[in-house]
Amino acid sequence: MSVYEKLRALSISLPQLTPPVAAYVPFVRSGNQLFLSGHIAKQDGKPWRGQLGTDVTTEQGKAAARGIAIDLIGTLHAAAGDLNKIARIVKLMVLVNSSSTYTEQHIVANGASELFKEVFGDSGAHARSAFGVAQIPFGSCVEIELLAELVHGA
Repeated sequence: MSVYEKLRALSISLPQLTPPVAAYVPFVRSGNQLFLSGHIAKQDGKPWRGQLGTDVTTEQGKAAARGIAIDLIGTLHAAAGDLNKIARIVKLMVLVNSSSTYTEQHIVANGASELFKEVFGDSGAHARSAFGVAQIPFGSCVEIELLAELVHGA
């Protein structure tokens, strides 16, 4: 089953590429690697504001990370032209806006990791870091950046 068939089966529509809001580009290709800039959590098209451990629950954070994964897949589509050219999701870096006592960043990150595995199969299994941070741009609750590898010659 192609990546697009899996997305349809999951009732996922890919968003359009979001233009950058600062001095960066949404992605950079270097050889067969795609580096995607950080994407923040959104709710109703606006930054999903809040802090895990204060006013955002772990389940909400996990849902926010899943939503970011969908945005990242949209950016991968724009960068590669065809999601079937993605050989592997290599690494995620997940930043979680956290209170000083919050310790479930890894569970929040699973919202994205589980979707990548579901959509890309074994090629979606990746290395990952998950950090609690004091703040994320726009007060967003989660931000994720991604490294992917393209199939040779793509």
